Amino acid sequence: MIKSKKRTKVTRMHGKGMGTHGWGARKKHKKSGHRGGKGMSGSGKRSDQKKTLVIKLYGHDYFGKQGVTSRGTKRDIRQRINLHTIELNLEKYGKKVGEKWEINLNKYKILGTGEVKHKLILTAKEASKSAIEKVKKAGGEIIFFTKNKKEDSKSAMKKVKKIGDKTLLKKRA
Repeated sequence: MIKSKKRTKVTRMHGKGMGTHGWGARKKHKKSGHRGGKGMSGSGKRSDQKKTLVIKLYGHDYFGKQGVTSRGTKRDIRQRINLHTIELNLEKYGKKVGEKWEINLNKYKILGTGEVKHKLILTAKEASKSAIEKVKKAGGEIIFFTKNKKEDSKSAMKKVKKIGDKTLLKKRA
């Protein structure tokens, strides 16, 4: 005898104590709560739901503020180094030429903390007054490094301001 009507899936899944309708465990067929929310939910700075996953994927830069704070402010990217550090690591930073040490620190500002025992010829971007005094007292010198000679000469020279046909020269105070 052939069945005239096949029993529907719904009626077959009515099993006693089952209540899963073919989805395995009951909790698995509950929308996105089983996985802790959809997408990146639960990854905020105060929640620890997916923090380990987020840090693994994006690193520690994911949390906190990034980017431009305001257009007027520029970040100070100058590197600084103390005379004390230079004295301790002379072989690392420079080479000995005769009695003097030649050290190239183009990107650094030299600060005056520490004592100078050797004669140093330092090439640097900037230096503090105390650093210049200490190096000169030890018999060395600091040479200031600038990328563009035009910029250096502009700052030292007079400023030129054009008004129509007349050119006014103003000394920088």
